[in-house]
Amino acid sequence: MVEKLIAFSLRNRFLVLLIATAIFIWGIYSIKTSKIDAIPDLSENQVIVFTEWMGRSPQIIEDQVTYPLVTNLQGIPKVKYVRANSMFGMSFIYLIFDDNTDIYWARSRVLERLSSIGNVLPQGVAPTMGPDGTGVGHVLWYTLDAPGVDLGEQRALQDWYIKFALQNVEGVSEIASFGGFQKQYQISVDPNKLSYYKLTISDIMRAVNANNNEAGGRKFEMSDIGYIIKTTGYLQSIDQIENLSVKTSNSIPVRIRDIGTVQMAGESRLGIFDYNGEGETVGGIAVLRYGENADQVIQRVKAKMEEVSKGLPKGVKFNIVYDRGELIEESVSSIKNTLIEEMIVVSIIVIVFLFHWRSAISIIIQIPITIAASFIVLNFFDISSNIMSLTGIALAIGVIVDNGIIMAENSYKHLAVRQDELNRQLKGGDHV
Repeated sequence: MVEKLIAFSLRNRFLVLLIATAIFIWGIYSIKTSKIDAIPDLSENQVIVFTEWMGRSPQIIEDQVTYPLVTNLQGIPKVKYVRANSMFGMSFIYLIFDDNTDIYWARSRVLERLSSIGNVLPQGVAPTMGPDGTGVGHVLWYTLDAPGVDLGEQRALQDWYIKFALQNVEGVSEIASFGGFQKQYQISVDPNKLSYYKLTISDIMRAVNANNNEAGGRKFEMSDIGYIIKTTGYLQSIDQIENLSVKTSNSIPVRIRDIGTVQMAGESRLGIFDYNGEGETVGGIAVLRYGENADQVIQRVKAKMEEVSKGLPKGVKFNIVYDRGELIEESVSSIKNTLIEEMIVVSIIVIVFLFHWRSAISIIIQIPITIAASFIVLNFFDISSNIMSLTGIALAIGVIVDNGIIMAENSYKHLAVRQDELNRQLKGGDHV
């Protein structure tokens, strides 16, 4: 088989050169379109189900949220195993799928099962799926450099302006906010006044929920003009909350301000984010979507951040604290330089040892063609160009030229033997 292949190649040298040129051009295109990252993504195919039920202990979360979800999520096709973690007010469930499972097919199966759980969970508890990112998807972290702006205003700016803008970047799965205070209206109730007016906390919650809503009416015509009736009841200030009526006692309304106080404050926090020991700060994390090109996504996020900066308040700017793009550039640049140096060194050694420029060139040409062809295979298997894959190519350069050197030396040996036989035959014929 090998002899026939070699014989065919020797008889059709132009066809072989044409195929090699096509492979090289295809390889160059593959290099330009290859996904670039600093580290290989070896994380498992997982779907995260997150459930929040604040104020409950880990044991209550385990018994009433985590355990029912785990038992109902088991049995999904192609699931290897299910992991769970319960903590104060939160439940995390990790569904690990087979390696060859499409991640979006897996997410659709999990969503399908979640929609059929029904009344298994306590009232008001709704599980949600995590972002479609991987365990190594945190590609960029940033904080807000906002001197003179309090943490509550910074978090509001992050949640209601910056986050929405950056989430629209192609390839970004989520912008996760951290730090600062999340503003909320808090009602501090006096227990003695509750007892005096014969009210409960449920009565207050029911009154606030009922009055923080918008109701639609009907349309009617009067004097050939159409009117649409609606009621706008969304609460927008502390005064509106204080004036809400909880009940009526002897034709006198009992309002929220009669039984407690209302204030604007921050949500309870389980931790803080400190930057370099200089104090608390607010920021976000750009999470890479599954299967995206990390280098391109980082560049898009940075370009969007420059656009978003124009709308920030005076003195507020972005401070990038972690950028995998720098690591990617340095890693890829280092490997590229190593490849070029190896190609030059190998070429010199081949020329010196063979001392025949035609044989040396035939062997040296194999190096760029083989490297280019390897990127075709990387793209075919959806493997990114990272430290591991490029280092493997660099280590394989010696193997690439070995077969060429062996074939050249073997050819020279057989030619020398054959030439010696011909010379003997010629000498024997002359003697006769």
